[in-house]
Amino acid sequence: MKSATSCIIVGGGPAGMVAGLLLARSGVPVTVFEKHADFLRDFRGDTIHPSTLLLLDELGLMNQFEQIKFNKVTQAQFPAQDGSPVTVVDLSKLQHPYPYIAMAPQWDFLDLLARAGEAEVHFELRLNCEVTDVLSESGKIVGVRYSGPDGDHELRAGLTIAADGRWSRIRDSAAIAMKEFSVPIDVWWFKVPGKLKRQYTLSPAFVKGRMFVLIPRTGYVQTAMILPKGKDAELRSLGVDPWRQSITKAAPELVEGVAGLSLEDAKLLDVKLNRARKWWQPGLLCIGDAAHAMSPVGGVGVNLAVQDAVAAARLLAEPLRTSTLDDRHLAKVQRRRTVPTFVMQGMQRIMHRGLKQVLRGTAEIILPAPATMIFRRFPRLSAIPARLLGVGVLRERPPARTRRN
Repeated sequence: MKSATSCIIVGGGPAGMVAGLLLARSGVPVTVFEKHADFLRDFRGDTIHPSTLLLLDELGLMNQFEQIKFNKVTQAQFPAQDGSPVTVVDLSKLQHPYPYIAMAPQWDFLDLLARAGEAEVHFELRLNCEVTDVLSESGKIVGVRYSGPDGDHELRAGLTIAADGRWSRIRDSAAIAMKEFSVPIDVWWFKVPGKLKRQYTLSPAFVKGRMFVLIPRTGYVQTAMILPKGKDAELRSLGVDPWRQSITKAAPELVEGVAGLSLEDAKLLDVKLNRARKWWQPGLLCIGDAAHAMSPVGGVGVNLAVQDAVAAARLLAEPLRTSTLDDRHLAKVQRRRTVPTFVMQGMQRIMHRGLKQVLRGTAEIILPAPATMIFRRFPRLSAIPARLLGVGVLRERPPARTRRN
């Protein structure tokens, strides 16, 4: 097995796979490590935003993506004081070639990127290989140690990219300090067989101290139940009936599917919100959740991670290819992506405060009268939050050599 490459990427999620594909197409030898044998894991971020869809188009992959079975979501609504829904996010009003969020299984998205990578001479994906530590020499990260099906090995590289998620082992091995934010919520993820009345709309539902977000999918509804932080065990101790009853109250049309649910179907997401004070060290860069864990509120985590990967590839491809990479290049990636991260995490912290009051029973999910009047009188204003959530603060363009249209 080879003992060196130009770039190591740890983690085969959206950030890692996008970065690997873009760097390989730019002529940089890349090895991507994924500790699992495949990408088939449930309840990962399944939201593919307009900016990511445009990226797929620019890479010549949109035709393949459209072969995947996915749902389109174009709106988000909140109830007014009179109980009627008000559209506050409307992606269909965007001046964009893909004015919707595609709800697609993440494993299909990652398989698509893996197939595209296999066509590149500089791309290598090593599945079932777990990176256990970093290699360090004279204060610089120079590679990784990993365990694979045939034993333990080392691989050296000019740059290691940590894209291994919110529990990043690489980040922790490098002792990168994190700024942690208080989070008042956790989430239960589960599927309910059935169909919603509004197939293209996300709308929250509140039932006696519990909040649900219902996401229409083909043949089922992917559901998030937001609960107070640390209340998982307590809610499970109440048994399955109160849980089923609350889902039915939130979405009466799902009553038949709810009857077959068991508490084992509810998977806990321990919500974190943090960011690295410094995303890099000599020879190492963190991107995606490894650099900034996002709350599921707003569903922006995947999009932000992909945009990190695009920016990193565009800024680092040339210095990697010419072996001129230094700390200035890594710092430039962090500077580029700091504002989008701050803005989205700031929005999530504001929404967390509102959710905390809702779960305590001191507030309701009702759009204030002034906001109701504004959105109903000027419906095109719903394109503003749509652009922020669907496209982001900054548009990241992939390196010119990677485009196929």
